[in-house]
Amino acid sequence: MMLDRKGIAGERRTTRFRRLVESDEILLMPAIHDALSARFAEQAGFEAITAAGYGTAATLLGRPDVSLVTQTEFANHYSRVCESVSIPVFGDADTGFGHTTNAARTTRLYERTGLAGLLIEDQVFPKRCGHMSGKAVVPVEEMVAKLKAVLDAREDPDFVIMARTDALAVHGIDEALERMALYREVGADLLFVEAPRDREQMARLCRELDGPCAANMVEGGLTPLMPLDQLRELGFAVVIYAVGLTQVMAHAARDYLTFLKSQGTSLDYGGGMIAFEEFIETVGLNELRERERWYDEFAQNLASAREGRSPEK
Repeated sequence: MMLDRKGIAGERRTTRFRRLVESDEILLMPAIHDALSARFAEQAGFEAITAAGYGTAATLLGRPDVSLVTQTEFANHYSRVCESVSIPVFGDADTGFGHTTNAARTTRLYERTGLAGLLIEDQVFPKRCGHMSGKAVVPVEEMVAKLKAVLDAREDPDFVIMARTDALAVHGIDEALERMALYREVGADLLFVEAPRDREQMARLCRELDGPCAANMVEGGLTPLMPLDQLRELGFAVVIYAVGLTQVMAHAARDYLTFLKSQGTSLDYGGGMIAFEEFIETVGLNELRERERWYDEFAQNLASAREGRSPEK
């Protein structure tokens, strides 16, 4: 069964996401890691979200972002996330899970999950988190071939394709810019140079690249954290907070479990906790129960109408 890809007011989520990317307003997009955190993000008012490899690997495997999550595991994960919200969800295709044929299949799989777009990067497999050391990139011709395969494989023209390069850390900013200009020429919709080291590099990316650029804000990472208005002034179209939510929720889980183990009870736990009734509302129990009542009444009304039309005995 195909998922409903329409979001708010019946607009396709791919179309909505493309409009947000191409808008004059900067798009702030947090990275969630599961369906529950996606619902929190939507309820907080975010217009779009991403589910990056960092949080996905931690959620599914409890492991680091080093190409351990498979293509199909990502796709299944994204299906559940997309089903849980109505806002656009942007996906992470890592290095495409192979060469051109694999990258094309990834695109088709990802589109069917209900995602609004994906990113593909030019790291050598197995990739590393963009702010880790020891990265390497494939020859630019290899990445161009995979990117072209991705673009040719997409069925919905509004499905946004982001090209990412990690060449800055390996070969410097000049090659990163050259690669990204080529990726744009091939047809990438959104441009992402990972891990610039300072404001000057960030400004140069936006100034010299002919297309919407994404900034990745990683708490504790290599790129300086900057307020949204400053990133807007530099020229970024999209700002992603790729790891913060996962690390915040991990901190809360560790604190609660440490307290419970040491005390043998959650009495007097002062770390903060969402109330039970509020949580039920967050996950939509009341909405589901109301929908069930509507269908029960519908069935009863139909049964009554059929009885009224039955010939008398």
